[in-house]
Amino acid sequence: MKIAIFNEDLLGIVKEDKVVDVSKAANWDTNNPESSFLYLVENYEQLKDNMEKEAETGKAYAIEDVFFKSPVPSTRKIWAAPVNYKSHQDEMNKMFNNAPRTIEEIALFLKSPESLSGPMDPILLPYKDRRTDHEAELGYVVGKKAKNVKAEEAENYIFGYFALLDISVRGNEERTWRKSFDTFTPIGPWIVTADEIDNPNDLKMTLWVNDEVRQDGSTKHLIYDCFKCFEVACDNMTLLPGDIIATGTPDGVGPIEAGDKVRIKIEDIGEFTVDVKHAEITEEVGATKA
Repeated sequence: MKIAIFNEDLLGIVKEDKVVDVSKAANWDTNNPESSFLYLVENYEQLKDNMEKEAETGKAYAIEDVFFKSPVPSTRKIWAAPVNYKSHQDEMNKMFNNAPRTIEEIALFLKSPESLSGPMDPILLPYKDRRTDHEAELGYVVGKKAKNVKAEEAENYIFGYFALLDISVRGNEERTWRKSFDTFTPIGPWIVTADEIDNPNDLKMTLWVNDEVRQDGSTKHLIYDCFKCFEVACDNMTLLPGDIIATGTPDGVGPIEAGDKVRIKIEDIGEFTVDVKHAEITEEVGATKA
């Protein structure tokens, strides 16, 4: 099932070129999508039959006419995987000489939940004089509370998968700071539930900036695959429904600038394109606008 949040926070199922409103079937409250999403994740097995029936008869919208929002409306935490492709380590060392170790030695890091954004929201660059890069990744959302779950069991705890952009300001600051600005984790275009993905560790992934292919890789080259990332994330730390894990990026990482369009496509998942703009700082401390 492809599950989307769209327009005025409606819950939809994507079927070919249509998005069907299944809010009623999922007891979805458009005024509180955050709580409704957690209810959906935790009760999906009981809800999915009614959702599928509603998808056959409910109000349908042409896919080109809807505004897709982040399919995870909010999250408690985002665990991200650094240097999880050997090819990415090689290119980072070639450009910056700053990736001497891989995920096997440095484990995961946290991104701010406030960096989460949707597949039609712009990326807002906080600096005009700092290099900011795109990183194409497969991401997924946790479906059940988990602690000390081994990789062999991890697939039973994953609700679904989506494409994810990990946007990164280059510099000497800690990863968490450089990757946590508002709009620095766009995800989408929807969630593909885990039961529809045969093998998340063998999916082709491509990223374009404007019309130029920048990244062309596959999750089969992950050092820690999706399930091993899950194991590391909940090693003596609790994962909760709605938490997000980003699995890392292959080689081809490069800079983006205001005016660019960044497109990501992952096999069996989908694709989305976001605009890149400069963030405009308002007089209110810490506030930004597009």
